[in-house]
Amino acid sequence: MSRTRLSPEQRREQLLDLGVQLIADRPLDELSIDLLAEQAGVSRGLLYHYFGGKQEFLLAVLRRMADDLYAATAPVDHPDMAERLRVSLQNYVGFVRDHPASYRSFVAAALGGSHPDVRAVYEEARSALTDRIFDSASAEELAVFGIVDTAATRLFARGWASMVEDVMLRWLEDPRGITEEELIGSMTLSLGGVLAVVALSS
Repeated sequence: MSRTRLSPEQRREQLLDLGVQLIADRPLDELSIDLLAEQAGVSRGLLYHYFGGKQEFLLAVLRRMADDLYAATAPVDHPDMAERLRVSLQNYVGFVRDHPASYRSFVAAALGGSHPDVRAVYEEARSALTDRIFDSASAEELAVFGIVDTAATRLFARGWASMVEDVMLRWLEDPRGITEEELIGSMTLSLGGVLAVVALSS
């Protein structure tokens, strides 16, 4: 039986998917071209052809993971802003729950400071996720929650995202005391509270 021949782009995408799987159970520093070549059953030369080197491959894998998270948390078509946010957070919780080791590895590398390029990918992803909250809502919708779209508001939204991330990772370690549905509800309500206070103090 003949094997399906992949195009260069399909092969590259396949290798990125494998890279995301590999960081599920090892630190980023242990993700190497040699390991990927062994797992994928391809030559090291082919991987260098696609990615140039370990660092380029690592960043490509993390961008893929960030893109997957962005796609998973896309706002649903619903007239209520709070419901759109709740569903996005529900999908965020589901994504992290399904990829806990990979997500922890990504966050740890970004916040550890040893990989400035990794930090840049992480910050770009966070900005894209929080900016989408405002970009998908009208000024009238935001006003219902006492929110005004300003630079200060977006700054605090990124701070809220840090809190959500920390709570999520701690909840994964010990989910006692709060159900997943309660967790999502609290995350949803907390954003309105944080941003409404910013508007009041402006």
